[in-house]
Amino acid sequence: MKLLVGLGNPGAKYAGNRHNIGFMAVDRIAADHGIGPWKAAFKGEVAEGRLGVEKVLLLKPGTFMNLSGQSVQAAVSFYKLELGDVTVFHDELDLAPGKCRVKQGGGHAGHNGLRSISGSLGEGYGRVRLGIGHPGHKDAVAAYVLHDFAKADQDWLEDLLHGLSDGAVHLAAGDAQKFMNAVALRTAPPRSSEKPKPAATDEAKSAPVASEEDRRNPMQKLLDRFR
Repeated sequence: MKLLVGLGNPGAKYAGNRHNIGFMAVDRIAADHGIGPWKAAFKGEVAEGRLGVEKVLLLKPGTFMNLSGQSVQAAVSFYKLELGDVTVFHDELDLAPGKCRVKQGGGHAGHNGLRSISGSLGEGYGRVRLGIGHPGHKDAVAAYVLHDFAKADQDWLEDLLHGLSDGAVHLAAGDAQKFMNAVALRTAPPRSSEKPKPAATDEAKSAPVASEEDRRNPMQKLLDRFR
């Protein structure tokens, strides 16, 4: 069993917040891979199913961000999971919008959801860091993360969520590189290496084209008359 946790705050008031991108990630994975239905459990909502050959449990803590560890710990204890079986999707101020990074273990970097989970379980769980950008000043962070994504963010947000869903099978299998490749194909698709041929200018189009006969020397012209 693999536990994929999306961090956020419960309720319609917070649904579109930047802080809720973790909820958005697991919601998209559940919808695209037929996992569910969602039901109340472990002080939150859970959906059970499979990603490839791996049995997975998706979890959205209902305890509010600062107490996320209570919900995650309840699920981990019930299924007797190792920390290596747990991956948390969360917003990341220190990454540019739309960027994604995978990390195993480490500190919480001031993220209250991670702080709560680490306090309950330790730091050895996996994280999928989802970039939302930084407002520019630490005093503006609280208002920024608790504000909805702007309309201008919707394109990169959709690409990122699709990429997370595309790579979810690889993530559940423990292949971080293939997961990141799948995300990158959505968020930074490769460009064709072929350069388009330059269009002909009007001057080039109107220039007379020399015929094969025009390029023959006088001797070739004379010989050709007797062939």
